Amino acid sequence: MIKILRLSKSLEMSVMVGIDPESDGLARARRMGVQTTHEGIDGLIAMDEWKDIGIVFDATSAGAHIANYEKIKAYPNKKVVDLTPAAIGPYVIPPVNLHQLTDVPNVNMVTCGGQATIPMVAAVSRIAPVYYGEIVASIASKSAGPGTRANIDEFTETTSHAIEKVGGAQRGKAIIILNPAEPPLVMRDTVFTLSAQADRDAIRESIHQMAEEVRKYVPGYSLHQEVQFDDIPEDNPVYIEGIGHVHGLKTSVFLRVEGAGHYLPNYAGNLDIMTSAAMAVGERISTEHRINA
Repeated sequence: MIKILRLSKSLEMSVMVGIDPESDGLARARRMGVQTTHEGIDGLIAMDEWKDIGIVFDATSAGAHIANYEKIKAYPNKKVVDLTPAAIGPYVIPPVNLHQLTDVPNVNMVTCGGQATIPMVAAVSRIAPVYYGEIVASIASKSAGPGTRANIDEFTETTSHAIEKVGGAQRGKAIIILNPAEPPLVMRDTVFTLSAQADRDAIRESIHQMAEEVRKYVPGYSLHQEVQFDDIPEDNPVYIEGIGHVHGLKTSVFLRVEGAGHYLPNYAGNLDIMTSAAMAVGERISTEHRINA
């Protein structure tokens, strides 16, 4: 809501929806002049504003999104941007495949870890075939709300699949760490790929270019240190389940994602990258199809 109100040139904020009448988010929305309902999707559909809404952003949970979309899809003029791991619609990572997905009714934003790391897997895969991609997302425990905690299994499964389907890896694996450190640490992500041997300068340049693309909508996104390479020799391969013994080039990418602090603390980069990416998707949809949020 706050990102759309402050930053968007093509989206208008219509209604903020919740289920707790005492929530801080709904109170903030009312103070900012945004219409609200605390009756969930049913309350939204009953509002006069519903007929003019073209894009619905769902940031609930995987289970809640499935129930919500059952009701939303009865209205074919509505498009849904799903910020949960429900993955009803196709995965979208803005700098990788958004141009292919603006005309589908429901797009899935994968996960915070996926939004941060899959661009890096894709950056390697456009230079060399990637046999295996593994990501480790470390987020501050305080930035993991009940939805995230309830969806740990969905996080790993959805992110792993998206590493393959969007990132281009033959096999993907995702790990999430909720870091309890005090003071809370900014989101850190590590990406490992095992690919065919290729020009290392070309891979490094592809990764830097992709980081710049992500930074256009997530200013706090950065490479925490330079890209690292290691040879996996043919006479000492690694075993990857589902593939077998593989040799080639290991690429390691280390990322840092700091939030913009529009509403949540700066350390909550995991939440910032999801909302920033979702807004980028909504803006592209609204611009191409001339619809309102």
